[in-house]
Amino acid sequence: MLFTWSTENLCIVFSSWRITNTPSLVISLAAIVALTAGYEALREASRRYETRLDQRVEGMTSHAERSSLLWVGQGRSAEEQTGRVVKAAFYGVQVFYSFFIMLLFMTYNGWIMLAVGFGAFLGYLLFGGSSATKSAACH
Repeated sequence: MLFTWSTENLCIVFSSWRITNTPSLVISLAAIVALTAGYEALREASRRYETRLDQRVEGMTSHAERSSLLWVGQGRSAEEQTGRVVKAAFYGVQVFYSFFIMLLFMTYNGWIMLAVGFGAFLGYLLFGGSSATKSAACH
């Protein structure tokens, strides 16, 4: 595959997602920006969930000092197990999502690449409440 700026009969990921004219190009680029921004929203939702979970588990730990050790241990364990399952679901969706974005980028089309980059920028601007130091790797 070669890098190109051409949009003539451009196929994006699926054979049914083809660029055939200027309006389909504009709509597709807007969809890619929205998809990529959505990934940043998902990452932020995941971070917020982890923060809330940590606060709840910490609150249960401080409550443990005033309660029966047997009851709190069981409650905390269930809370942590549920949290672990939800975090794993977030992680799985993020990996799938990031690989889909990678496939978009690997069309090697300059317009698609710019849309992915702009979507990441816009998504971070709208949803990124924490540091940008997290790796931008595929997952």
